[in-house]
Amino acid sequence: MKNYFLTGMFCLSLTGSLCAQSSGLPYWQDIQTVAVNKEKPRTEFMSYDDARTAGSTPFEQSKYYLSLNGTWKFLYVDSYKKLPADATSADVHTASWNDIQVPGNWEMQGFGTAIYTNHGYEFKPRNPQPPALPENNPVGIYRRDFEIPAGWDGRDVYLHINGAKSGLYVYINGREVGYSEDSKNPAEFLINPYLKQGKNIVTLKIFRWSTGSYLECQDFWRISGIERDVYLWSQPKIAVNDFRIVSTLDDSYLNGIFRLAVDVKNHSSKAENVTVSYRLIDEHRAEVATGNRTLSVEAGTTQTFSFGNLLEKVARWSAEQPHLYRIVMTVEANGNACEAVPYRVGFRRFEMKQTEALAANGKPYTVMLFNGQPIKFKGVNIHEHNPETGHYVTEALMRRDFELMKLHNLNAVRLCHYPQSRRFYELCDEYGLYVYDEANIESHGMYYDLRKGGTLGNNPEWLVPHMDRTMNMYERHKNFPSITLWSLGNEAGNGYNFYQTYLYIKNKEKDGADRPVNYERALWEWNTDMYVPQYPSADWLEKIGREGSDRPVVPSEYSHAMGNSNGNLWKQWQAIYRYPNLQGGFIWDWVDQGIRETDKNGRTYWAYGGDYGVNAPSDGNFLCNGIVSPDRTPHPAMAEVKYAHQNVGFEPVDTQTGEVRITNRFYFTSIDNRYNIICRLMADGKTLQEKVLPVTLKPQESTTVRTFVPKGSSECFVNLSVVTKEKDGVIPAGHVIAHDQFRLSEQTNRPQYKAGGAKPQIVNEGERIVVSSPKVQFVFDKKNGIVTSYKVGGKEYFHDGFGLRPNFWRAPTDNDYGNGAPEREQIWKQSSRHFHVTDATARIEGNQAIVGTTFLLPAGNLYIVDYTISPSGVMNVSARFTSTELSAAEAEASEATRTATFTPGKEAARKEASQLNVPRIGVRFRLPASMNTVRYFGRGPEENYWDRKAGTPVGLYQSTADQLYFPYVRPQENGHHCDTRWLSLTAGNGGGLLIVADSLIEFNALRNAIEDFDDEEKTHLPRQWNNFTPEMIADHDEAKAKNRLRRQHHINDITPRDFVEVCIDLKQQGVAGYDSWGDRPLPEHSLPANRNYRWGFTFVPVSSASEVQAKSRMTYGNKSGSSPVKKQD
Repeated sequence: MKNYFLTGMFCLSLTGSLCAQSSGLPYWQDIQTVAVNKEKPRTEFMSYDDARTAGSTPFEQSKYYLSLNGTWKFLYVDSYKKLPADATSADVHTASWNDIQVPGNWEMQGFGTAIYTNHGYEFKPRNPQPPALPENNPVGIYRRDFEIPAGWDGRDVYLHINGAKSGLYVYINGREVGYSEDSKNPAEFLINPYLKQGKNIVTLKIFRWSTGSYLECQDFWRISGIERDVYLWSQPKIAVNDFRIVSTLDDSYLNGIFRLAVDVKNHSSKAENVTVSYRLIDEHRAEVATGNRTLSVEAGTTQTFSFGNLLEKVARWSAEQPHLYRIVMTVEANGNACEAVPYRVGFRRFEMKQTEALAANGKPYTVMLFNGQPIKFKGVNIHEHNPETGHYVTEALMRRDFELMKLHNLNAVRLCHYPQSRRFYELCDEYGLYVYDEANIESHGMYYDLRKGGTLGNNPEWLVPHMDRTMNMYERHKNFPSITLWSLGNEAGNGYNFYQTYLYIKNKEKDGADRPVNYERALWEWNTDMYVPQYPSADWLEKIGREGSDRPVVPSEYSHAMGNSNGNLWKQWQAIYRYPNLQGGFIWDWVDQGIRETDKNGRTYWAYGGDYGVNAPSDGNFLCNGIVSPDRTPHPAMAEVKYAHQNVGFEPVDTQTGEVRITNRFYFTSIDNRYNIICRLMADGKTLQEKVLPVTLKPQESTTVRTFVPKGSSECFVNLSVVTKEKDGVIPAGHVIAHDQFRLSEQTNRPQYKAGGAKPQIVNEGERIVVSSPKVQFVFDKKNGIVTSYKVGGKEYFHDGFGLRPNFWRAPTDNDYGNGAPEREQIWKQSSRHFHVTDATARIEGNQAIVGTTFLLPAGNLYIVDYTISPSGVMNVSARFTSTELSAAEAEASEATRTATFTPGKEAARKEASQLNVPRIGVRFRLPASMNTVRYFGRGPEENYWDRKAGTPVGLYQSTADQLYFPYVRPQENGHHCDTRWLSLTAGNGGGLLIVADSLIEFNALRNAIEDFDDEEKTHLPRQWNNFTPEMIADHDEAKAKNRLRRQHHINDITPRDFVEVCIDLKQQGVAGYDSWGDRPLPEHSLPANRNYRWGFTFVPVSSASEVQAKSRMTYGNKSGSSPVKKQD
């Protein structure tokens, strides 16, 4: 047997030959030592006695598998220098040791400190000096007993550790067996020489940091210990060592080309005549191919048995239709059965080809074909994360992830930034997900300078660990059908080492697999088969799509999903669908990496960077970038993700005739009798007509159909949905796989509300204006410009005097902090807290009272609001926001306003303010908590924003103010709804307040105030200092941090208030999301301060749900009011 002692410098050729030399350093401090006495990487498989058992028995139920998961004894020291000399001895007493669960990171079980940093090294955030490691390097000692099962006599026994971080030493019965780094790939050791009869002891000594840590600088929790399964397994002396399956397609893409190479090892003492046979079985358990071959295998050697076959009309594997075959390989020696090994096979083909279509540069597009089709990767990046255990993810949680992905039209996963466990890939094979496998290499903290002292990717001293990690990934995963793309690593610079790893995989793939090999930091260099940039804008995608590229373009990270984000995703996908060289992308990322904690009051929250330890380096909540929460609750943005990725597309052809073009975006699936395409004509949120469209479409085909023509005077929509008829894998019957909506007509001829009754009275009472009638009382605070009371029929609507007031501020989102908005736009927060009233007037017109007020805003704008109060209590609110230019408003302004506003010397300040955008233009007020039921006719049901609303159709929805809240890991703006025609807030008896828009409005209605979600208001919370030493933190100026740095704010800081706060807006700016460290909302989703806006809405008191329905159909206020903001698309 050849042990795997990987140390010293690679003598590397394309055949992968190695030579080694020892440095004399401890393994964990030696760059060159990455594996000692470890088995070479190979496919992870299981051994069985015969083909029948192999074909029917799960991996973990083989009699040659013994799990070592469970409770181990554990000794933790915070520095390796404190480690007892006898810690790994078989005779050491462990009564005083702790218990620990395996798998599970030790920090999650109370040992050491969980640290989160993004791109800095947690042990040296500033100025790292590889290979230097801290003196206070914690070590954990794991120990447990085991006995070799009966029936394993005479077999080779392997200890398999699926993942341990970082430097792993292995001992059996006190004797050192070997060493391993690369924490995200298995370490396997042959332990026969160390075993004894009866009870045996396995001891694992794990250093938190090793030289390997310099290549594990990934953007996730920096935690330690045993992260994946640990088990023993055994094989006979003559057995399969490894195998290579190539299962591709011929040029017709119909027939399968099958090749198999089985490496058989002979660990016996003499040569044997060995026969290897295989059977390939389809999904219906029919045998479709067989083969056998006999060769002599010398003792101590390995022999390769090769087979080939051509299969007619195979069932092909794809993410759409993940057809899998099962192969069982059997080994016999001199006619005696030795071993049977099962595996799964998927037929698929990879090619790079040029299209007939030409780009603007006059050259054809280059595309990647999968089974002959230029597929689009509708992907997401995924980290290993379990909010309970850290990096250990159970199969149940994996399945939950994959089911959510499939339900939301995701078809691909990028493994960021390391390989996953065996079961992950098996489930991707099964569920149908294209896998972008990535080597466990990231040295982001060293950055990208090619000179020595910069990137490790161009430093030959680091070639050994780069190559080792690449080999580990490739050799272990080469046979999984779902692996579609290879990645050399992430954010680790480029250079010599990556040239070599690229050539290694390309050479290995020459046998016919030909999967693309990519690397993000290669940019346009030769060592990447695709251009895989990070965080491109929609405009950039449009440009490179139009102009063309010499290779496919697939962003490896885009649409940064930090908090309330993912704006412009649909705009990006409009470009991707338009151009053949744009073949999808991978959203960053899948899951918020919060850790479940409970505060002293028993309330749960998600902990993130900075919540553990004292003055530990931290990048705060920058690891909470998921489209699902830590418990896998989908974020509201998931509605947009599902819509952008849906495999049936719709576009209007003629809204007058109701013609719509339907496109089947699937590549391998027909739209046929498995689906219903349901078409509904909608008005006022109700279905007027419904039919099923008789549409059959082959993959990539389009057709035009007639839906409905608009009817009556109502605003009409056509709603289309594609619904499964029967269960399809994890997709249940009745599931909507695609939907869309088009407006056919605008509303016309709605009845106009007419104010009846005697005219109200107006009384000026010092600082108050009081409007009253037998039914209504309206109180206005002239000094502050606030409506403090609105009472109709004796019922007070405003809670605790918190009535209508201007509002231009939203609680900052993570993207707002990233682009500096809280500091840059602070003036709008002031404008929403401190009101400078220049005018407050009241007058009677007909039988209505009109109270008008003019606010001078700190930026120099005027905000002019008129309240028109009818005797019945109906109140129209009409607002104007003037440009900072103000010239148009000057003529209309009162003397008091002109005196306050048009004074010399303010021109420069106004000009500066005119460059700002306003977060929102609106008002807010508070209602009693009893008015908690919210019905609205607008976009829903998920929250939506100006740049993230394509996936939320206009409809009639009902919820509560409690339910409209979404608990982002770090509290921030949430619960918004666009394109609203009307909304009502009512109590249990149906009585309450109807709000009808003059045109379209947006709203939030929550059981919390804006200030609750604005962490700058939570002054008792510490700041999220980034990657600083304790000395640096001590020198920081709190005043300078104001409105710049986030605070440690969590969901347990949010408790429902005794009111419902309602924000009614003309518009709120978009949430953005190309990235979260500078990207702002696009100009078309922003509110420039140097423009004029006009808008309005009407309060209508109601006593029942039926009254809401009737009065919402009426016209109130000024429908002719104009605004520069576009209506819905």
